[in-house]
Amino acid sequence: MALPPLVEPAASLSVDEVRRYSRHLIIPDVGMDGQKRLKNAKVLCVGAGGLGSPTLMYLAAAGVGTLGIVEFDTVDESNLQRQIIHGQSDIGRSKAESARDSVKEINPYVEVILHETRLESDNVLDIFRDYDLIVDGTDNFATRYLVNDAAVLLGKPYVWGSIYRFEGQVSVFWDEHGPNYRDLYPVPPPPGMVPSCAEGGVLGILCASIASVQATEAIKLITGIGETLLGRLMVYDALEMSYRTIKIRKDPAGEPITGLIDYEEFCGTVSEEAQDAARGSTITNPELQEWKEAGKDYFLVDVREPAEFEIVSIPGATLIPKGDILSGAALSQLPQDKQIVLYCKTGVRSAEALAAVKQAGFKDAVHVQGGVIGYVKQIDPSLPEY
Repeated sequence: MALPPLVEPAASLSVDEVRRYSRHLIIPDVGMDGQKRLKNAKVLCVGAGGLGSPTLMYLAAAGVGTLGIVEFDTVDESNLQRQIIHGQSDIGRSKAESARDSVKEINPYVEVILHETRLESDNVLDIFRDYDLIVDGTDNFATRYLVNDAAVLLGKPYVWGSIYRFEGQVSVFWDEHGPNYRDLYPVPPPPGMVPSCAEGGVLGILCASIASVQATEAIKLITGIGETLLGRLMVYDALEMSYRTIKIRKDPAGEPITGLIDYEEFCGTVSEEAQDAARGSTITNPELQEWKEAGKDYFLVDVREPAEFEIVSIPGATLIPKGDILSGAALSQLPQDKQIVLYCKTGVRSAEALAAVKQAGFKDAVHVQGGVIGYVKQIDPSLPEY
């Protein structure tokens, strides 16, 4: 959908800026006017991870005058496979500070504002208020709905992107002119139904493909050129190398957004059944180690996927993926004469599997809080994390 320019042009470009952006200036659709709009624009990127990294780098190179970064995490070695704004020397550093330094190296004319905090209902409106445009690169549903609702309440457009394994999606949401995220996804999926990138993985280069579309849409919105993805969902399949678009319309029956809610509760990262099952049936990794050293007889089950099991596992575990447990296909593999102990990567999937195992009659089954990552951190740091 064609829209008017989001930002008024700055008064002028310096001689140095004209040299820097010359390849933009000779494009008639951008020209001096478009570049001055970019200079005057204030764009907030939510996240400096897989999608935020290329988005920030290209918006900085394009000459967006002010870039805000919402990021509270630190750089981990597992990030470097896809989060290209960070490098080896940044491991352990604040992602926000690492991203800021990379942006300033790309373009010293860009002002960078850091928001080193977790985005919450009590701070999101204050953070969003001073920006023209939001770019959302988060990987969890609670934050996606929070970003959407805050943008609707403030009347701001935002560019949304999502990635998983070999597939990605991008759209533009602006409630005053078209659909918002709730028109596409009125309610979040059931807990555990859609794995995160941390659980399911993502092809690193996919981040660049999706983020480049996000950055392109941001530039189009700022300058008022071309047809944006407002009212359309772009779906990319890297294995097929195919792009397709799906029309999105406002839901006439959709409830108006009048305020912010508890998004963790709304999205339910763990189902009520899993919470009930885990209550009183959760052990820690040190407790599991004590059981092992004491010679306690138990059956240890890893409920992750085979590819994850190959990377690292707790010694003595048997692999039975969560899906096989939930479907009932693998319940016959569980011994009746031993206590069942379940674990996954961090404890979310094992809690879901625990609910199914208890329902099947294994009343004394437990799961391990913190999963295999907790085991590595607390018991055997020589093992790899992922």
